[in-house]
Amino acid sequence: MITKSPSVLLIYTGGTIGMIQNAETGALENFNFDHLLKHVPELKRFNYHIASYQFDPPIDSSDMEPKAWAKLVKIINYNYDYFDGFVILHGTDTMAYTASALSFMLENLSKPVILTGSQLPIGMLRTDGKENLITSIEIAAAKQDGKAIVPEVCIFFENHLMRGNRTTKINAENFNAFRSFNYPPLARVGIHIKYEPSRIIYPDESKPMKPHYLFDTNVVILTLFPGMQEGIVSSILRSAGLKAVILKTFGSGNAPQKEWFIRELKEATNRGIIIVNITQCASGAVEMERYETGIQLLQAGVISGFDSTPESAVTKLMFLLGHNLSYKEIRYRMRTSIVGEITRNS
Repeated sequence: MITKSPSVLLIYTGGTIGMIQNAETGALENFNFDHLLKHVPELKRFNYHIASYQFDPPIDSSDMEPKAWAKLVKIINYNYDYFDGFVILHGTDTMAYTASALSFMLENLSKPVILTGSQLPIGMLRTDGKENLITSIEIAAAKQDGKAIVPEVCIFFENHLMRGNRTTKINAENFNAFRSFNYPPLARVGIHIKYEPSRIIYPDESKPMKPHYLFDTNVVILTLFPGMQEGIVSSILRSAGLKAVILKTFGSGNAPQKEWFIRELKEATNRGIIIVNITQCASGAVEMERYETGIQLLQAGVISGFDSTPESAVTKLMFLLGHNLSYKEIRYRMRTSIVGEITRNS
């Protein structure tokens, strides 16, 4: 019996991992798959079919936006039946935003979509890109009983496979650039890859994968700090076209008790603006019922984002707004886990 070799599609969007140092000029050049095979000859040892697609021109991750997310979904959807998994090479700065967005856009995903990158270019001697890439490809191709082991949008970085919409960038310098504070890794990599099946979301096999493309970016993130001025907050909440606000509060969801602040929030929610409360803390969740300051926010119409990351909260809001759902429906879905992005304590 002939067993079909696993197949993986590499999608290079841009970023440090794809930069190769020109031997003659010393300048960094963008990704080329032939260069990749030269610098990572271990890929040839995989008994895999590995194909590649390159954004032309490559996008610096600082320029990543919903239009590029839609392009990624189109590429994955077009190639969905031809590959066992997908690896997206991406700049680290906005990788968590892209991973979060794709988790909502690829409904009922049954194949791995693994985002990875590096802090040093793939052609440099001490690069972290080589191990990140090799392991991501292995995870993207991994199956058990004919089914993908991790059919989720994930980020793989420095020995940890993390749910994409739970992950945030925490370090601009070290190799452990990403962390999933509020949800444990889906796999840890050492001598072996140790998967955690109980933590993984599996698709409804009776339904196909459904791609989504629509976003509405009329959203703002408002971070609280001592000494905020009424005029500035008022101007933000009255911005033309504004539909939703991510409110980054103190601790477990607390905010100033100033009369003008609560009034501005209440007036905004009365105008149909959705305000979602998430904590500024890297770890932990919003519990608005815990203190009087949080209860005042509830009374003003602010809803809880629970333990959502900022990246997940903002992309989820843009995704829901893009589908022209009602105000009531969006508020409900922001308080409900769509694809494992929040943990509700109640």
